[in-house]
Amino acid sequence: MTGTTLLILGASGDLTSRLLLPGLATLLSIETDRRVTLVGADLPQMSENAWRERVTAAFGRADAAEALPRVLGDTRYVAGDATDPHLLGRLLESLEVDSDSPLVIYFALPPQVSAAVCETLAGLDLPENTTLALEKPFGYDAQSAKDLNVLLSKSVPEDRVFRIDHFLGLYTVLNLLGLRFANRLFEPVWDRDSIEKVEIFYDETVTLEGRAGYFDRAGALRDMIQSHLLQVMAVVAMEPPASVGERDLRDAIGQVLRAARVVDPVADSRRARYTAGSIGERAVPDYAAEEGVDPELGTETLAEVEVEVANQRWAGVPFILRSGKSFAAVRKQVVVHFKPPAHIPDGLLGRDTPDTLTIDLRPDTFTLSLTTNGSGDAFTLGRTDLVGALGGSQLEPYGEVLSSMLDCNPRLAVRGDAAEECWRIVEPVLAAWSRDDVPLETYPAGSQGPEGWSSTR
Repeated sequence: MTGTTLLILGASGDLTSRLLLPGLATLLSIETDRRVTLVGADLPQMSENAWRERVTAAFGRADAAEALPRVLGDTRYVAGDATDPHLLGRLLESLEVDSDSPLVIYFALPPQVSAAVCETLAGLDLPENTTLALEKPFGYDAQSAKDLNVLLSKSVPEDRVFRIDHFLGLYTVLNLLGLRFANRLFEPVWDRDSIEKVEIFYDETVTLEGRAGYFDRAGALRDMIQSHLLQVMAVVAMEPPASVGERDLRDAIGQVLRAARVVDPVADSRRARYTAGSIGERAVPDYAAEEGVDPELGTETLAEVEVEVANQRWAGVPFILRSGKSFAAVRKQVVVHFKPPAHIPDGLLGRDTPDTLTIDLRPDTFTLSLTTNGSGDAFTLGRTDLVGALGGSQLEPYGEVLSSMLDCNPRLAVRGDAAEECWRIVEPVLAAWSRDDVPLETYPAGSQGPEGWSSTR
């Protein structure tokens, strides 16, 4: 396997040490023949020893010490402003890249800085085999996303742009496709005739965790629903692709997103913010009192929207997307609610809750809850849960992202048109919230959300 140069811009930040470097460590510990030259760059000064210690610590946390020598031998750190064309140009010239050793530039930077660096790169001559990898959010609205797409096209072709969505790891996507299309049980009933609604949850126990500089200006809707959950929805709702190749898969995702909309931004959305509470034994302060937070911004830590996919398969089926921080428990699920049967014979009593399919994301499992005769009284209906494990990866999410990126396979990256469509879908909701048409509710940290909310509408 050929070597790749990985240049991380923003290498001194939390994203690099907490996610990127451990992801690279797990990748290299499994793919023992892969060769990566790691170069870090950022504004703060950092000695070579400090950078090597940072890399070593990340590999240790990932339990990948045996892979460390393959990286530590020629890794280096460069201090400087990546928006400076002279500095960035010299840095790129110093990298040993050719047709056999591609270059991946990873933007571990705030969105505004990433856009400025892209502006700088557009004026430089990049190696032909350069890949640009950008973290969420991609722009801050539909127009800025479109402008950023135009800017990126001046540097590299579309198939060399990785708009990162670590939710769409290879195994998660294939598991969803396998459940939908590769068995006789679900494929015929995956439509509006059999499904009442679909819910997609991403509830976290994590709090602000020192990320006020980014999150307080983004909020849960931009941070998670716009950039991640709409992509998961598109995989759940897509038409059968001809293949799982890059073009077919991304075409099918784009088709769903173009058909998606929030019908009534006021009635079909909710928002809330956590107040002081506790998660386990950990005390959590009020979000508005967290360091770096501007309470006047009205930033939500919990967002929910109801999306309609206006096509023949899904007309009238609500897709409810929810993501929040500081919950009592982690919940990363897709829940498919089937319609009740048209008729239940007289004499069968009890259960009136429709059947459901719950797909857990990472670790990937599924639970099919079916109505059956209960134990004891054969005329009383009950519930039977069929539980199964789905395929899983040995890699961490960022390891999967890096694997595709280093191989220049954009299948699991967000395509430019899809990024613009995601902003189009949420912009009416953002506008309604900015006018305060939707009240900002509250919920104690460590709870299940605001009083009166439930897992279903």
